[in-house]
Parts: sequence; C-alpha cells; structure tokens
Amino acid sequence: MSGADPAAEPALTEDRLLGGRVRLRQPAEGYRVAIDPVFLAAAVPAEPHQLVLDVGCGAGAAMLCLAARIPQCRIVGLEMRRNLVRLAGDNIILNAMETRISVMIGDLLRPPPRLSPGAFDHVMANPPYNERGRTATSTGRAEATVEGDADLAAWVRFALAMVRPKGTVTLIHRADRIDALLAEVAGRAGEVVIFPLWAGEDRPASRILVRARKQIAAPARLAHGLVLHRPDGRLADHAEAVLREGKGLDL
Repeated sequence: MSGADPAAEPALTEDRLLGGRVRLRQPAEGYRVAIDPVFLAAAVPAEPHQLVLDVGCGAGAAMLCLAARIPQCRIVGLEMRRNLVRLAGDNIILNAMETRISVMIGDLLRPPPRLSPGAFDHVMANPPYNERGRTATSTGRAEATVEGDADLAAWVRFALAMVRPKGTVTLIHRADRIDALLAEVAGRAGEVVIFPLWAGEDRPASRILVRARKQIAAPARLAHGLVLHRPDGRLADHAEAVLREGKGLDL
C-alpha cells in the first residue's frame, strides 16, 4: 500500500471572506485568519496593473482580498513556512487568481534573489504582534504571532527596501505598539497615516493601520479611524462594508 498517511496531513477548513467572494483554506488549528488581513488589504491604495508585495503572506488571505478588490493588480507573496507557501498556492488556484498572484518561499532576513529592491508600487504586511519572549497556545500560532529572528524593525526596513520611491508601505499592528512602529518609520518615510480600528464607540482601539510613503517628507496625520462594532455587538456599517462587501478604506 502506498501514498501519504492522511493522518500526517494537517486538518484544513475552507472558509469564505468578503461575503463569499474569496475562498480560503487554512489550518483547522493554530493561527486562524480573522479580520486583520482583510482590513490590511482594504487599506492598500493599489491601482490596476500595479505590483504589490505581501510580506509574510501566510495562507494568502490579504493577497486574495486585495486581488478581489482591485482588478488587474499583480501581487507577490513572501512566506518562510513551506506548508503555508503550498497552501497559499492552492488558495490562489482555488480562486482562479494564478495569472495575477504568485507566492515564493523566503525569509525577509535572507530574501530570495528574485525579489528586487525598489520593484514594488506597494508593500503590505501583518507582522507578528508580540515581541520575542511571549508564548502562544500552539507552535503554528506562535510562529504567526510572536517575533522570530526578524523583529519589527527588520520588517519595516525590508518593506521600505522593497517599495519604489514614493510608493506606500501599509502595516497592521497592535495599537499598544504604535510607538515602536512609528519609531522604525521615522526618518525613513513620510506622509504617515495612523488609522485606528476602534473596538466600539466607547472602547479603545486594539489595532492600528499605519501607511507611509517612501522618500516623502510630508507630516504625519492621525485619521478618525473606523469603529468596528455597535453597542449591541453587531458590526458597524462601515466595518460590514469592508469585511462583507470588499470595500476599500480611505486613509
């Protein structure tokens, strides 16, 4: 009897994003895609025919959401975990996006030679939220949420190296790490926009979107942001438009 042992293959689920427009297969356990990559993709000001890099693309959620919103844009994903590279490739095919999206294996500290600095119109990333030393419930979740050898400074440096002059870098991160994130952007990019994602009208922001432009000297701006939930817990209208209808965010 030949063939791989099915028990050795990690269990997957197939989920839907953007009201069903995007199909996403992802591991049943460990890190699971939530709203963060959807909002990240919504904040990238890409246009048709532009080239975007997704750093640490995972199973491909942000790439697929951006491609669904912006027709004819092209996206390259970089991911260091081999199993997720394979899964992202499968998701690209599942959504019939293989002519516009590709994914490659690589570490941002030792990037593949095929990645040319300054070649991308936009770079987006969802860096691990926790500094080294934090624990997580499983290996898969730890790899996605806790910094490894590449800390936040390395993520920002790499993103800015890959984007063309005057191109944008967009990141989503924990709101309580805003000082660390802005410190890494300072002096390297300008026209910084800080866009809080408020948990509710009277609740603090747990996430922030930060977008900056390379080699631009314009001052930073704090945007109003977006309230995610109504007092009864339901999604607010504008959050619903992003998550269910695939609308973009005007930062």
